[in-house]
Amino acid sequence: MPAPRLIDAQVLVLDQALQLLQQAGALLPDEAPMTTAWLQAVLDALCDLSSRDALTGLANRRSFEMALAREVDRVARSDEAALLLMLDIDHFKAVNDTHGHGAGDQVICAVARAIEQAVRPMDLVARVGGEEFAIILPNCAPHVGLAVAERVRERVSELDIEVGPGRLLGVTISLGGAFAPQWVRSSPLLWMERADRQLYRAKAEGRNRACLEPQVDSLVSAEERGMLFASLNLDTQQDLP
Repeated sequence: MPAPRLIDAQVLVLDQALQLLQQAGALLPDEAPMTTAWLQAVLDALCDLSSRDALTGLANRRSFEMALAREVDRVARSDEAALLLMLDIDHFKAVNDTHGHGAGDQVICAVARAIEQAVRPMDLVARVGGEEFAIILPNCAPHVGLAVAERVRERVSELDIEVGPGRLLGVTISLGGAFAPQWVRSSPLLWMERADRQLYRAKAEGRNRACLEPQVDSLVSAEERGMLFASLNLDTQQDLP
């Protein structure tokens, strides 16, 4: 196989990329321009920018979906459950209609900060839609799941958001959650659908509440786990060309 042809860094046109990073407030590399370290720093900054929501700085939907897929695989290979929370701001359309879209953006940012403050640094908080958020909580024991969801809900309900001179606004959120239990192979889409069903239930029951899918503990022996993954590996090898 011939060696890959190296690209001369001097022929790269990076003006638009650098302008994009500057407009986003990203720190530009301190290294000498067009060196390997400088180019790597630019690429890293662009990757970070592409994975974040422009308004809140949270993970965006693309980044969330990639993290969810990784977590599904991790849970299936460990003895640690994980919790997925889907949530959105109650009656958010009324906020935009009454106070304007600028106020709506302020509400979204305030809610994003409150959610981040209510969870662990290891948890991933993402904005997945207009007023919709998601939280992936690795290694979250089933018996503490509802307490975590309630902490997030309460933190948001305590907000006084200034949307104009002398105008303070309070909002609430509804949450739905589902666990990815140990040793159960699932899919990211199915996990999201299960959490979404609980979110719809929370809204149907009056909003400003958290509903979690009932957790059924599944005890699997070490021998059964070994057989499971031996079978999975065999199936994977058979599918290879």
